[in-house]
Parts: sequence; structure tokens; C-alpha cells
Amino acid sequence: MINEKEIKIIRSIPKDNYILECTFNNGIKKAYDIKPLFKNKIFSKLKDNNKFMQIKVDKGGYGISWDDEIDIATEELWKSGIEI
Repeated sequence: MINEKEIKIIRSIPKDNYILECTFNNGIKKAYDIKPLFKNKIFSKLKDNNKFMQIKVDKGGYGISWDDEIDIATEELWKSGIEI
């Protein structure tokens, strides 16, 4: 089993209703709902579905991002995501 500190994200797929399907290097998949983040002005830009779909996994698997301002750390995705 991988130590929690060694967990990296390897894939993130945007789904309907602003849910991210995240796959980690230990094989576990989790669903992460970004809607609660919309109260933050930076994340509210992701309400634009075209922007939301532009997600990418950061080099090294330390997080995901949409641009230089909008990102989420792997630790947050792991801790707050719901296993699917």
C-alpha cells in the first residue's frame, strides 16, 4: 500500500455537474465536487463549462490546474474526494 504522502494524481476527468473523477497512483478513484469552491472568486471562473473542461494534471502528479491561477493540490483531492 502506498503511504498517503506518496499519493499522486495521475488522471482527472471533468464530469457533469462540476464533478472531477480523479485517479490516483494507488489505483483508487475518487469523485471531487468543485461547486463549493465557487464562492471563491478565482474558482467561480470554472462555472464556464469550456474553462472547466480544460483541466490538466500537473507535472509530477502534485495537483491539477486550469491555468496559472486556478489549481487544486492532490492532498485536497484525496482527502475531500469520495471513493467511487
